[in-house]
Amino acid sequence: MRSLFISFLLFWSFSSFGQDPDMVYMPNIQGVKFCLTGNQLGYPIINLGAVGATELHFDDLDGYVKNYNYTFVMCNADWQPADINPFDYMKGFLQGRFTQYRASSIAKIKYVHYMINLPEAGCMPKITGNYLLKVYLNNDTSKLAFTKRLLVMGNLVNIGAQVQHPFNNEITNTHQKVQFTIDKSRINILNPAQQLKIVVLQNYRWDNAITGMQPTFMRGNAFEYNGEQDCVFPAGKEYRWVNLESFRFQSERIDSVSERNKLTEVYLRPDPERTKFVFQSYQDFDGFFQTLSTDVSNPWWQGDYAKVHFTYVPQSRQPYPNADVYIAGEMTGYQTNDSTRMEFNNDIGAYEKTLILKQGYYSYIYVTKDPRNPNAKTDTYTTEGNYWQAENNYTILVYYRSFSDRADELVGATTVSSINFIR
Repeated sequence: MRSLFISFLLFWSFSSFGQDPDMVYMPNIQGVKFCLTGNQLGYPIINLGAVGATELHFDDLDGYVKNYNYTFVMCNADWQPADINPFDYMKGFLQGRFTQYRASSIAKIKYVHYMINLPEAGCMPKITGNYLLKVYLNNDTSKLAFTKRLLVMGNLVNIGAQVQHPFNNEITNTHQKVQFTIDKSRINILNPAQQLKIVVLQNYRWDNAITGMQPTFMRGNAFEYNGEQDCVFPAGKEYRWVNLESFRFQSERIDSVSERNKLTEVYLRPDPERTKFVFQSYQDFDGFFQTLSTDVSNPWWQGDYAKVHFTYVPQSRQPYPNADVYIAGEMTGYQTNDSTRMEFNNDIGAYEKTLILKQGYYSYIYVTKDPRNPNAKTDTYTTEGNYWQAENNYTILVYYRSFSDRADELVGATTVSSINFIR
């Protein structure tokens, strides 16, 4: 009975607090980077049983060593906690501890850098699916520092996908359509509407993910998803960028740098509205960032921080009616809250926002959202414009639940680039 009670307490504490993914809860936590090991542009989708396949970095700007722990919470396809005991989806311990850390050196701002390779052999998922990685202080899940998404994948279905022009003439020059086929020969699907869940991501964004699709055709072991309206995304444009690898040798996107205050201040050149701009094709990072520095040998614990001032200029020099403007990218977790919402400055006719960023290379876009509808998806139509030739990566995630399971398992995933199909 005592063991069951402890299990219940652990399950409740791990599953009931702070379920928003990709959220930073403590203002002293900066520079969170969760990626594939050795690849800062690699999204954390790993195979089941892959020890150390990802690396996690973050900085504590309080500047002294603390006791940070982590755990994984299994979630369903919609990122709500699965109704399953942690002992049933975790192998080894239910939580781990950060043992690799280093005080900053050379940097103007003092911080402690923490790093770990996940999953560890003694604390790792043992079934496929969505996992919410939680990092918290002193073994206390109520002192949550931040959360990140980890996808643990099985290889039970093969997915063939391609990106096409929509047939609808109204959106054929502004949108991209994804169609795909699933080979389900290795899993037993009696009712696809109940047992299968499909999620399609554009550039690994969850804020505009498409879900709820059903097969258009079912031929033997092949399920085809090619409905004309089922999986259509605004194409957007190539991501904006800023090179912050050095505060001394300023890149062309930097207007000025001030070091008069304790924290360096970087003022970027204003970003104009791009809806009327001619489309330009160039290689971008699709919203990702890299921690880099040309000033030091190791940017993880020698790179410096700065207050980076962004300015977005609408074409009319007036605020958009019924629309808030946000900075979107991996650096903000694509969150639409006060930490990313821009404020309109009537004196200059532009939106402004300041972010604390570490030296590196950042890609981002501006999005709008109707404040009257909290469930509305973000949109690039007003700020960036949409052009069918934009390069985007599309990821198809296939979740399956048998009639005896209590959680959605990730049985297959694939990523395709629009550049390989529509140019």
